[in-house]
Amino acid sequence: MLTVNLGSLPVPITLLLLAVALLVATGVGRWVGRDQPTRIGNVLLDMLWAALLVARIAFITTWFDLYRTAPWSMFDIRDGGFAPWAGLLAALGVAVWHGWRKAALRQPLTWGVAAGALVWGGMFGAIHLMNNAALPQVALTTLAGESADLAALAAGKPMVVNLWATWCPPCRREMPVLAAAQKQETGVSFVFVNQGEAGATAQRYLSMEKIEIANVLLDQSARLGREVGSGSLPTTLFYDANSRLVDTHLGQLSAASLASKLSKLRAPGKP
Repeated sequence: MLTVNLGSLPVPITLLLLAVALLVATGVGRWVGRDQPTRIGNVLLDMLWAALLVARIAFITTWFDLYRTAPWSMFDIRDGGFAPWAGLLAALGVAVWHGWRKAALRQPLTWGVAAGALVWGGMFGAIHLMNNAALPQVALTTLAGESADLAALAAGKPMVVNLWATWCPPCRREMPVLAAAQKQETGVSFVFVNQGEAGATAQRYLSMEKIEIANVLLDQSARLGREVGSGSLPTTLFYDANSRLVDTHLGQLSAASLASKLSKLRAPGKP
């Protein structure tokens, strides 16, 4: 499961888990500190903002060579470029600072953060186990109308499967990034699975935009998106050499966010 529909709006499951964890942390912290005038909610928000800011800066620093050609893209957090380890350290630093300044916060904050982390870790781990699945067995066709099989295209290599459509603006914006990566990353199989459109529509778009990519497949029933639990486009799936799902990305990929995920797929010792 990658998204949850709130009405007609698909929401990434990771954001929903974060919201639940924050609510649990706030509730537990307030209950522990119920006899003291504490504002643990404000501290948790400070921790969240610090984590996001530092995690973003650390990610940009790591992949600066890919960002400096388009400096404004550093501010586009929709690419999902964050360094979790840096964010965690920043959040803990803010917690320690608040606890040092105000002793009454220490116990509520400790119990609240511990409860929130436990809930987050448990739910995230359970969903990760559910998502760690093999390639879906979905009937796909090539632009020429011939049957295609994802497992055959993997050929024992890591695989990137991009779910896209011509009507989707972020899909169109990220396509050149994926096309360039397909040419450069010869040790990884890239597959572009169009969701819900006819072959003529997909081919016309690729021809008009002069996008040269291989392994373009059609999923006219959009079943692949449902199989992997995603209700939004674009969705990019990252499979290891054993065809097990190891990472996902919802929304537009930047060159940096794609490079960070591809680095986890490469065999040790390969650049």
